[in-house]
Amino acid sequence: MKLEVRHLTKRFGGVAAIDDVTLAFPSGSLSAVIGPNGAGKSTFFNLISGAIRADGGHVLIDGEDITAHGQAAIVRRGLGRAFQVARFFPTMTVRENLMAAVAAHRGQWGDLMRRFPPPGASPRAREIAAMLGLADSSDRVAATLSHGDQKLLDIALALALEPKILLLDEPTAGMGPEERARMIDRVQHVWSEQKLTLVFIEHDMDIVFRIAERIAVLCYGRLLAAGTPAAIRGDPAVIAAYLGTEVLAP
Repeated sequence: MKLEVRHLTKRFGGVAAIDDVTLAFPSGSLSAVIGPNGAGKSTFFNLISGAIRADGGHVLIDGEDITAHGQAAIVRRGLGRAFQVARFFPTMTVRENLMAAVAAHRGQWGDLMRRFPPPGASPRAREIAAMLGLADSSDRVAATLSHGDQKLLDIALALALEPKILLLDEPTAGMGPEERARMIDRVQHVWSEQKLTLVFIEHDMDIVFRIAERIAVLCYGRLLAAGTPAAIRGDPAVIAAYLGTEVLAP
C-alpha cells in the first residue's frame, strides 16, 4: 500500500510541530524519517496513525483520505505501529500477548471471555513469534524479557493486526550494539517477508544509511529534504542542519 501525506500541519499553541509537510512512501518501500530532537518525527507518526488530529492537510492510503478516521479505523485500513516505548501486557507470556492481539484483530473478544486461546489464534501467534525471533521466548512472561526482546514483542503485536503499512518509532532506542544488529536484521526480514510499506524513525545514522531505500529529513516541523541515501548524504542543507561532516566519512 502507498502512504502519502499532503500539506500536513499540526500546531501546539504558537508552535508548528508539523508545518506543511508533503511526502509519499511508495508501496513496498523501506523508508527512514530522521531529524534532530524536537524535529516533529513522533508527532508526524501520531498524525498518520490517528493518535492526534491534524490542523490541516491530508493522510492517504492508496489514495483514500483517512485524515478524519479514528485509530481503530486506520488499523482496519491496514496501518500498524510499534512505539518507542514498547506496549504489551507485562504479566502475560509472549504467546498469550500474541494470541490476545490476534483474537482482538479477528473480532474474537467474546471467545476471550469464554475460552483462551480462541480458536485459530495459537498457530498465528507461533508464526509471528518465529518471524520476530521470539519462538524460544514464547512461554516467558513479557515483563522478564530483555529490552530488545520487549521491542520485538511490540513489533510482533503490531504484525498481529496484519498491517500493509508499518510505522516503527525508534526501534533500536536504548539498545547496545548486539541488540541493535539483531533488531535491524529482524526489521529487514519482516519487511521482505511481509511485503510491507515500512517507515521507521531512527537516530543511528549508520543504520539509516545502511538499510533505508529513501530518507526524509524533518527539521523544526518542516520537510528539509527527501530522497535516496546518496542524495541526503550529499545535501548541503541537511549536512548543515543535522548530519554534520562526520557522516560524510567513509
